[in-house]
Amino acid sequence: MTYSSDLPLAGLVVLDMSQFLSGPYATLRLQDLGARVIKIERPGAGDLSRTLYLSDTEIGGDSTIFHAINRGKESLAVDLKNPDDLTRLKRLIAKADVLVQNFRPGVIERIGLDYETVCAINPKIVYGSISGYGEEGPWVKRPGQDLLAQARSGVMWLSGNDGDGPVPMGLAVGDMFAGAALAQGLLAGLVKRGLTGEGCHVQTSLLEALVDFQFEVLTTYLNDGQRMPKRSGFRSAHAYLAAPYGVYEAKDGFIAIAMTPIPRLQELMELDALTPYADDPGSWFTSRDEIKKIIASAIAAKTVAEWQSLFEPEDIWCSPVLDWDELMESEGFSVLDMLQRVEREDNVSILTTSSPIRVDGVRPTIKRAAPSVGEHTVRILEEFGL
Repeated sequence: MTYSSDLPLAGLVVLDMSQFLSGPYATLRLQDLGARVIKIERPGAGDLSRTLYLSDTEIGGDSTIFHAINRGKESLAVDLKNPDDLTRLKRLIAKADVLVQNFRPGVIERIGLDYETVCAINPKIVYGSISGYGEEGPWVKRPGQDLLAQARSGVMWLSGNDGDGPVPMGLAVGDMFAGAALAQGLLAGLVKRGLTGEGCHVQTSLLEALVDFQFEVLTTYLNDGQRMPKRSGFRSAHAYLAAPYGVYEAKDGFIAIAMTPIPRLQELMELDALTPYADDPGSWFTSRDEIKKIIASAIAAKTVAEWQSLFEPEDIWCSPVLDWDELMESEGFSVLDMLQRVEREDNVSILTTSSPIRVDGVRPTIKRAAPSVGEHTVRILEEFGL
């Protein structure tokens, strides 16, 4: 198996002991940048996300979500309750550069692969841990699952309209942002190791990542008398931003309008009904529902293209709201070349996304699909002399 030697992390070996999304997302980013990622999986069942289905689509016996987040990785089957397997894994740890785990706090210590133990085996290793809510406090033993972390983070009160109740985000943002934060920390740890020869322990959690995700609005809240955010009651798109910020229904679709002075919209759209608000910027927030309803009524009378042709030459920030079919058909998406097909020897073939990062102008790609459980066990044991 060959690895690209011109990517920044080429030559690094990453052991991925994590499951589901957060840890595997972090190691996916490292792999996209050239690292070799070896998944440590239970014999037989493997990563629990192999059976985490978003739909009834199954490819090669595994869920599409597993394929999406584990493309290009290798799989080493290890029974952590088997002393011989554990000994072999420790020998591999001695030769690795990075280890990532997202067991519940306390579990990795019982296994005997906590940071202190691993550091004694390999002082240069950069060790990454993701938990649900940190390693201390009353929530430590609670399930570290994305929806539950969103529920505790306050983020659910930022989406939807006023009066809707809490609205969860439609993606596993806690997992994704925790994975991204860990990847950043691991890269910093590798820089430190390059400078000092010493590894380190990088830690984050779903809750910490979600709090950081809200840093902009939380800073406003903390320094504004701790006033709770109030969502717009009509076409809300941001709890803290004034009209016209929102999404509006046109004759044939939807158009998003971002930060725009009300007098400019009044003039361009010829809306006399906006006159009472035009010279009163404070009202753009306090009366934002009324303003947005006036704008919405006008937007509904024309097509998205008609509004674009009016707004864009005047530098009004707007965009059509695309669904996935429209995104895939657009030239703007096509030119990014962000899709790739990955394959496996047992006829598994899946179209998935590529890395969002480009290095020297080139987007890294990988042709290998996610591995079957233990697919590379024999070769890895032989290669590393385990």
